[in-house]
Amino acid sequence: MQIQFLDLKRMDEELKAALKSKFSDMLDKGIFSGGDEVNLLESQISTYLKSPFSIACANGTDALELALRALEIGVGDEVIVPAMTWVSTAEVVVMVGATPVFWDTDADGLLASDWEKAITSKTKAVIPVHLYGKMVDMESLMQKAKKHKLFVIEDGAQSFGSYQNEKGAGTFGDVGCLSFYPTKNLGALGEAGMCLTNSAELNKRIRLLLNHGQLVRDEHELLGRNSRIDSIQAGFLNAIFEKFDLFQTRRKNFASMYLEGLTGIDGLQFPTSILEEGHNAHLLVIQTVRRVELKLFLMDKGIGTAIHYPHILPDMKPFHSDGNFSNARKLSKQVLSLPLNPWMKEGEIEYIVKAIRDFFT
Repeated sequence: MQIQFLDLKRMDEELKAALKSKFSDMLDKGIFSGGDEVNLLESQISTYLKSPFSIACANGTDALELALRALEIGVGDEVIVPAMTWVSTAEVVVMVGATPVFWDTDADGLLASDWEKAITSKTKAVIPVHLYGKMVDMESLMQKAKKHKLFVIEDGAQSFGSYQNEKGAGTFGDVGCLSFYPTKNLGALGEAGMCLTNSAELNKRIRLLLNHGQLVRDEHELLGRNSRIDSIQAGFLNAIFEKFDLFQTRRKNFASMYLEGLTGIDGLQFPTSILEEGHNAHLLVIQTVRRVELKLFLMDKGIGTAIHYPHILPDMKPFHSDGNFSNARKLSKQVLSLPLNPWMKEGEIEYIVKAIRDFFT
């Protein structure tokens, strides 16, 4: 049996037909920038997440940068960032001229609860990352941020569909940033992203920033850039969104199969919270000190895996930073992501579970 970590060619035929139909309709309409599909996407996400303002943009990295610029964070400012995350989270801080201040994570890779110790007189914001789809304790984080008068930018690139107390990931902070990269739970067929906010002022500023500083053509109010979403990607997302809840149910069911099959194995740590509402089952990440051996063993069995992530940001050349990042560094050496997507088959999950049990026994 050959099981890729993620094979997007395996989309179901019903969805493929819907995407082809959407593309055909958009070709007939001839509107490829802005238009009804972008408006519909923003409206649907706002309704689904109960977010007053949802602003589609070119990609998830741009969403983070737009948030920082809208909050006027720049040279001389510091932004607290977890040591364990995808590079974009820190990259955008540097790009706006600010300094990322890295802090260790907890055992799940989320920003450690004592992040307040990283605050200095220069700190302007904190970026909690809902890593692998599991949410940071946002109520606690928001209380601390409010106490210290800090902006909160949620990196929800991996967490669309995660909730805490019926409130969606990305709707707690000043700005929530989403990615619709093809591998995400709600993924386009290319690049796309979104900012969420409760603030009418921030909504206006972000819309200005992503469209060359203009709300009306040729009337430029500030220095902006081009980060408009591609209308065709907005259309594809509208088609895929119709099956989002169904796909989430499948992800949770497959995660439950993994949990049932892998629980109790000595030397293997499994994310039990993956079945809770605060986790959208974006990635199923196990931990073992025998990661290298296990990855090779599974490869020999035809099973693809991935590592999210093999290096922490403070250890990377562009961001080198000293500090105690023991939890994050440990995770980087032990985490292994197993295949989990809506187009898998139960027999494949069973095959993977058996292979892992064989390895450890």
